[in-house]
Amino acid sequence: MAGGTQAELAALLGDVARGDRRAFALLFERTAAKLKASVYRILRSEAAAEDAVQDAYLRIWRRAADFDAAIASPIAWMTTIARHAAIDMVRRGAERVSAAGDAIDAEVIERLADPAGGGEQRATSDQIRSCLERLEADRRGMVLLAYCYGWSREELAGRYGRPAATVKTILRRSLIALKECLGGGR
Repeated sequence: MAGGTQAELAALLGDVARGDRRAFALLFERTAAKLKASVYRILRSEAAAEDAVQDAYLRIWRRAADFDAAIASPIAWMTTIARHAAIDMVRRGAERVSAAGDAIDAEVIERLADPAGGGEQRATSDQIRSCLERLEADRRGMVLLAYCYGWSREELAGRYGRPAATVKTILRRSLIALKECLGGGR
């Protein structure tokens, strides 16, 4: 359990619903680590997780009066809000890539360089950026949306106006080209 009993957390949420800033600070202190761990699993970035937690607590502050202990525990309710904040961040990032087609931001490059988040980079960020820039814009967009934002072949087919089987082939060929560019195809 987070740093407090269910009853204590529920009481704090009740105080927060009445605008008690001190109760909000206590609630944050007792639950922030749990919420950050939850969103980190989705975002795989410390900075993004911190942003999502900040957004989540803003939502919790605004919606504390909506909490109902008969429906969920305080930590489950708060974790759900935090997960939604993280998912919203992922979607906004995917929409940026989808709209731009060739957008390659630093966070995406970092995630590709260190996919497990353990500090064991397989290639440098500059190498990855260079190799991605060699792909045509549509191919680069498909790779980024599929492998960084979890878009399915069907979603990509709809976005790019191509059959799902064609998207599968494009993704496969693009990954082969990236592997060769990064020196893994020898």
